[in-house]
Amino acid sequence: MNREDFPMLKQGYYYLDSAATSLKPKSVIDAVVDYYENYTSNAHRGDYDLSYKVSEVYDGVRESVRLFINAKRIEEIIFTSGTTMSLNMIIEGFFKNKLKAGDEVLITKAEHSSLALPWLTLIESIGIKVKYMELNENYELTFDNFKESVTEKTKVVSIAHITNVIGDVRPVKEITSYAHQLGIYVVLDGAQSVPHLKTDVQDLDVDFLAFSGHKMLGPTGIGILYGKYELLNELKPTIVGGGMNIYFNGLNEYEYKELPDRLEAGTQNIEGIIGLGASIDYLNKIGMDNITKHDQELKAYAISKLKEINNIELYNANSTSGIVTFNIKGIFSQDTALYLNKHKVCVRAGSHCAKSLKECLNISNTCRISFYLYNTKEEIDYVVALLKNDNILEGSL
Repeated sequence: MNREDFPMLKQGYYYLDSAATSLKPKSVIDAVVDYYENYTSNAHRGDYDLSYKVSEVYDGVRESVRLFINAKRIEEIIFTSGTTMSLNMIIEGFFKNKLKAGDEVLITKAEHSSLALPWLTLIESIGIKVKYMELNENYELTFDNFKESVTEKTKVVSIAHITNVIGDVRPVKEITSYAHQLGIYVVLDGAQSVPHLKTDVQDLDVDFLAFSGHKMLGPTGIGILYGKYELLNELKPTIVGGGMNIYFNGLNEYEYKELPDRLEAGTQNIEGIIGLGASIDYLNKIGMDNITKHDQELKAYAISKLKEINNIELYNANSTSGIVTFNIKGIFSQDTALYLNKHKVCVRAGSHCAKSLKECLNISNTCRISFYLYNTKEEIDYVVALLKNDNILEGSL
């Protein structure tokens, strides 16, 4: 799908690691270069034409993001450095001031460290309890398992929409509906879902959402924090400085601006924001439903082909997202990845920043293939042929 738009593919790589970061189309690259070559200046900082142009583009991207996830208000869109920063801001800036000792937060052992670790720090700082919801036999979170985990002390459920190892698509809408009946907040990690699924925050009704630009064809170092306006308005800045205050003086008096400026201290990643806007334009032209369908077709095809390998261990054959997690029996996952690298195949090996999941899988490291719109069935055939090689099956690379 539109492979000619991605310069990296012209180098002959079989890039199968989009869950880590996606390739960038020429239109995104051109948008960033255009900013650097033709109108470099700061946004909302200068009384001259170049700065006005940057401000206009900058504000336009915020509106593009709002439309992309169907947020109600433009003030609900906060630019950050990525999912990690967004989640930390949500947990440190809102929930640290909202929760008290003994309150329960529900997560799972399949969550990324960027979601899990900020909650674990609140155990130390204010004495909350982090409770792990059970996963089913496919290592997936079901609505029933969520419901069974809820107690009168549950205040927050914090999960990924799509996990980055198992790749299961969580029943977020059902979870949110039940949670809100009981006054429970819902925090959603959208790093793996927003690039691959049509996301409507009003339909999902989540309270907070975090995602990154670099996994959705955009630059690194740019992300989004979405929150419902009334909640976001309670979030205290975790970083303060230029651009987010109305004034401060020698009497130690100060006043912060309204949303979204209050949560965007300092000079933002302007080139990243511009690139994110270009990536959203690109995704909109293709259509998110088409991308979802393409991911699902590749996943189903890959599973059917990989099952032809007698010595393979598949950990998420039943999940529907474009993520395949596997090992070749008797071979360390990094060795498999290095073998594939010799043939210009890029896959991820390790714990994938979901270190608690090993307690469920009973294995520390796996190989992960992750698809996006530029991948093909021919690439899958190529990888399967390499994994059928007698040398790797015999454990000697």
